[in-house]
This record gives sequence, C-alpha cells and structure tokens, in this order.
Amino acid sequence: MSRITYNTKQKQIIYDFLLNNQQVLLTCDEISDALKESGTPVGKATLYRFLDALVSSSQARKVIDENKKCAAYQLLDKEMKCDCHMHLKCTDCGSLVHLGCDFMHSVGEHILNHHQFKIDNSKTLIYGVCSKCSEKAGK
Repeated sequence: MSRITYNTKQKQIIYDFLLNNQQVLLTCDEISDALKESGTPVGKATLYRFLDALVSSSQARKVIDENKKCAAYQLLDKEMKCDCHMHLKCTDCGSLVHLGCDFMHSVGEHILNHHQFKIDNSKTLIYGVCSKCSEKAGK
C-alpha cells in the first residue's frame, strides 16, 4: 500500500481484504458486508474514498458490473499488467480470470484491422460461468 501516503487502520483493513480477494471483482456493499461479518466494520464513506484513491493511483480497477448495475473493484496485481489483456468474469461466483493468451491478442488485432475498433483491455470483461461453478451446477 506504499503509493497511498496517509495510512489508517481502516485503510489497512480494506487493503488487506482486497489483497486476500484479488481474484474477484467486489462491490462496495460486498466489501462492507464481508468486513462487518469478520468483525472489522468500516464506514461506507471511508470505503468509497479509499477505493477511489486506489483507482486514482492505479492500484485498483473499477468496473461497472452490468448485472448488479453498480461499480465493482479489484486490487491490481503488481506483476500483472491488467491493461494489456482481457478478463473472464464468472457470473455465479464473481471470480476473475486473466486472459493473457496470444489468441486474445489476435482477436484484438482482428477487431482493429477489420472493424476499425480498438478494444480497451483494461475495461474488457467476457462474462460466463467458470468450471467450478459449472461443475457445481452440473452444467
């Protein structure tokens, strides 16, 4: 959390929670509810301000969740350049898969070359159901 200059106990709680749930896009309500359940509640105003600061400092991504009609957040992996690849999002469990394979780069190039449209990978989510959720549902 080195790029956020002023650190508080509440910010550290939020940051640690996001770090431990880095593979999932979470709404502010989901974060707030989980922190309450763990016995470390944080005010929503504090949560929103800190999430916005993380997004502004490029430490987190903010994506509009079309299903829930609200913003969802994810702490960015320092090793992963998340603006360089697309993502898969499970509509059942919310897990996020980084799609860094060459095939998806070819798809982006095809769309640019044949449709004159440049994809913004930092905001590109492909929705579906992950293998774990498919197995649970017997799909």
